Amino acid sequence: MIAPTVLAIPIFLSMIIIEALYSHFTHSDEYKDTRDTASSIGVGLASIVWGALFGLATYQIYEFCYSLAPFKFPADAWWSWVLLFFADDFAYYWFHRVSHESRLFWNFHVVHHSSKRYNLSVAVRQSWFGGMVHWIFYAPLMLAGFSPWMFVTMHGLNLIYQFWIHTRFIDRLGILESVLNTPSHHRVHHGINKEYLDKNYAGVLIIWDRLFGTFSRESREPEYGILKQLETYNPVLINTHSWSETWSALKACRTVRDALRVLFLSPYLAATRSETDK
Repeated sequence: MIAPTVLAIPIFLSMIIIEALYSHFTHSDEYKDTRDTASSIGVGLASIVWGALFGLATYQIYEFCYSLAPFKFPADAWWSWVLLFFADDFAYYWFHRVSHESRLFWNFHVVHHSSKRYNLSVAVRQSWFGGMVHWIFYAPLMLAGFSPWMFVTMHGLNLIYQFWIHTRFIDRLGILESVLNTPSHHRVHHGINKEYLDKNYAGVLIIWDRLFGTFSRESREPEYGILKQLETYNPVLINTHSWSETWSALKACRTVRDALRVLFLSPYLAATRSETDK
């Protein structure tokens, strides 16, 4: 089946163009770096191809897990979809959180954060190789009895929701801020200011961050990007630079324990430790 995110590509591109035009006519600098925008879109389009290749294998894993489920949720029952919405969003929170708090998984996710800009084009700046690992967090949903096609549909809608929150042109949304992930909340997530690091992992619902202590309000304009800013527009380097850094760190390890720390320690803690050791 075709994922909803693929079907939404024309909408994504149209909204990026509209936001870029709005930015131009309001004299904002959000799209001033045209090479950055082009690299984000290029990385995103290529990620569709890579995602389809990994998706073929991933879907087989999901089918196998579903075959083991002792109970199957009926696809024609509204309550199945409500439960799946919450289950998928909960799984996304933990996938996203681990992707920030473990260097191994961060190596995939860092692609999305590697732009110094914050606009709708950044939403499509996605890892080419993330499909190798993200299934680990979602396979339990199939074991729980949700069919793979139901999951792909719901998860696709979750990701489509997250597209529009990558903008600086929408301010606070009142009472919705207490329940939903909003542009304000997600700007915090992309911020590299000390108080914003490792915050607001939400997909659709911000309630998970409030519940598990990872929520932060937007108190000032964030600085965007990554702690060690990437100075390239090359799509290949954007997808591989973190792996190269990890490999260099692993070669310097003297013990297995040190190697495990490199692979699984938080990237932020690892960076802080490196600065302390200097």
